[in-house]
Amino acid sequence: MKTNMESNGATGVKGGSAEGEELRRRAYRLCVLKTGPNIKRLADKPQSCAWAEDGDYFACKEGFFEIGNWTSSFFTGMALLAWRETEDEYFLKQVLRLAPHYREKVFTRHLDTHHDLGFLYSLYSVALYKLTGDKQHRETGLRAAEVLSQRFNPKGNFIRAWGRMDDPDPATSGMAIIDCLMNLPLLHWAAQESGQARFRDIALRHADTTLRVLVRPDDSVYHAYRFDLATGRPARGDTYGGCAVESHWARGTAWAIYGFALSYRYARDPRYLEASLRLARKFNASLDGEIVPLWDFRLPAGQEAIRDASAAAIAVCGLQELLKHRPGEEDLAKAARRLLGRLCSEDYLDFNESCPGVQRRGQVGDGKGTGKNAYTSWGDYFLMEALATELFQFGSFW
Repeated sequence: MKTNMESNGATGVKGGSAEGEELRRRAYRLCVLKTGPNIKRLADKPQSCAWAEDGDYFACKEGFFEIGNWTSSFFTGMALLAWRETEDEYFLKQVLRLAPHYREKVFTRHLDTHHDLGFLYSLYSVALYKLTGDKQHRETGLRAAEVLSQRFNPKGNFIRAWGRMDDPDPATSGMAIIDCLMNLPLLHWAAQESGQARFRDIALRHADTTLRVLVRPDDSVYHAYRFDLATGRPARGDTYGGCAVESHWARGTAWAIYGFALSYRYARDPRYLEASLRLARKFNASLDGEIVPLWDFRLPAGQEAIRDASAAAIAVCGLQELLKHRPGEEDLAKAARRLLGRLCSEDYLDFNESCPGVQRRGQVGDGKGTGKNAYTSWGDYFLMEALATELFQFGSFW
């Protein structure tokens, strides 16, 4: 297999028993097993669910070009991880069938309704270019970065999360969210590939705003923050992920741990590494005996103690990236091992081959309606990425 992938200093968090090693390998084999039919179903008919209570991501009708679709590439990312490890060309062939759709999404459809171009194109076009060297994927990835850059608000120094840029709807027009840190690697990659510093500048300015505004003094994070469009000044916190504006949403912290560590990889700004380290320590200190976190660390008394396995998987990936740069943080290395070990147990994995979902007990929504104890496409992907890093020392696609 031809590859242009760099290791990015890939490192695992080795340790533990031979039994733990076998559990991790079993979990990885399960990911590969389910990825085979999943990627074919997506290539046959490009529509899927972001999450599913019953684990069937392909039962819903959300099309590839619909506004809310930010998750298709978690399936392609898993397929490319499987190809990289097994060298089975089946996985690559299925992924390549989707190439016209990814091109259309940014060249013809001009996707400008959300910021998640990084989630979509880092795990598709960028990954394919790194793995194969095929320049058509480079071209598509650079176009995706261009579309993402057009969402930048220079007055407030943030990337707008949702809504068309020509839509003044106050519900979305002045809002950034913590998740966007994971979209910034696309801009950094584009800066390196194209030589255009403006991509890097946008990524740095958004990361700086996130660090200044969305990270609280106690090292918890806001999910969302609203800005005054007239002045660009921060206005107030908000949330579409946690149980309350001033709560501590576990998945939001996981995005931030990983996102700041990735920003450090590209920018080498010690403030980003320090932020990732502080947030990781806060996350670790908030875990209880179940190890997998509550979906929100500040649940009011009496609320159901729902876990979020997807937050745990993202956090492990973030800790792995952080530990590449701070390998002496043994407490965090131990936390990563504990989290990954718990996720590899049958409490959190579904070995039923007829179910597309891999990881059980993810959390979506406000904890009151649907989406409790769900399978999540992002949880499956980040679990597989964490396992690939741990077992095979793979560098990530980000």
